[in-house]
Amino acid sequence: MAYTFKQIFLPASKYSIKAPYIMVPQYITVHNTANDANAAKEIEYMINNNNQVSYHVAIDDKEVIQAIPFTRNAWHCGDGGGSTDPNALKKGNRLSIGIEICFSKSGGVRYGVAEENAIQYIAKLLKQFGWGIERVKKHQDWNGKYCPHRILAEERWNSFLKRIEEAMNDKNDLIEKDDDIMKFTNETTKAAVRDYLKQAVDKKLIDRSHLDKFDAGKLTSGDYEGLKIIIKQRM
Repeated sequence: MAYTFKQIFLPASKYSIKAPYIMVPQYITVHNTANDANAAKEIEYMINNNNQVSYHVAIDDKEVIQAIPFTRNAWHCGDGGGSTDPNALKKGNRLSIGIEICFSKSGGVRYGVAEENAIQYIAKLLKQFGWGIERVKKHQDWNGKYCPHRILAEERWNSFLKRIEEAMNDKNDLIEKDDDIMKFTNETTKAAVRDYLKQAVDKKLIDRSHLDKFDAGKLTSGDYEGLKIIIKQRM
């Protein structure tokens, strides 16, 4: 697993501001933070201010931090007080789990890894609730806001959903994980991955330091997933 899961819960004394209603979740809503703070800073800021803005989970390249129980609502969809009727239009705030993906302002490898962590975590939640991919929504679906901005700008929403489905299906490639450091079942696969990275370096799509990290046996699977996103963006 590429991330550490933590719970740093909003104090109950702030439920009236940030999470006033009991909720039976029906959806997962994906957001990009539009800044470069990590998950801990996002959660700290959300908990400490008194704005009626909140979300359940923040995810960066290292951590998944839950701040609000999934049994309570959060104000993250911009569709007002909303409804608990699954057939209503304005229900994002009242029926969905809000997930913020960090580092989206600048993008880069850190964002790529954070996005991969979000994919793995969302896949886990879907399996936990017994839901299908149709339960995953973007902020834009609820009130039209251009969010998650980076995924939308790069026209990757459909591929984002596809990657979640693949994670749900537990599809295993020939890369194994050991404390998140990449290991390979055979030398052919290792050589193919190295060649892929070298070609990206030669085309100046990524920095040489990533290939050096691979050669030193220090590249993590999360790093690799992030690099694949960056390479695709820059081709």
